[in-house]
Amino acid sequence: MEHKLIDGVQVPLTAQEIAQRQAETTAWNNGAFDRSIASLRSKRNSLIASSDWPVLSDSPLSAELKTAWLEYRQDLRDITEGVNTVAKVNAVVFPDKP
Repeated sequence: MEHKLIDGVQVPLTAQEIAQRQAETTAWNNGAFDRSIASLRSKRNSLIASSDWPVLSDSPLSAELKTAWLEYRQDLRDITEGVNTVAKVNAVVFPDKP
């Protein structure tokens, strides 16, 4: 049985409190994918933003290197395709920078 502390005394939870706790736990568990994909997208977006300079028209890089950076950025954009579970989010491997 679940308990709560009131003035240092363990008191059993009521049926309503147990139901509320279970609902909160279910809601938290149901949001696991949303939290994990949001974290993945945040990291991905940061990597894309930090790789803007190599593909700008005035970048000093060779055409070959610019193409490599463009491919890297596209790989980053595509990284969430088919990712629909927490396990798949956790298995994502980010591409290496050129």
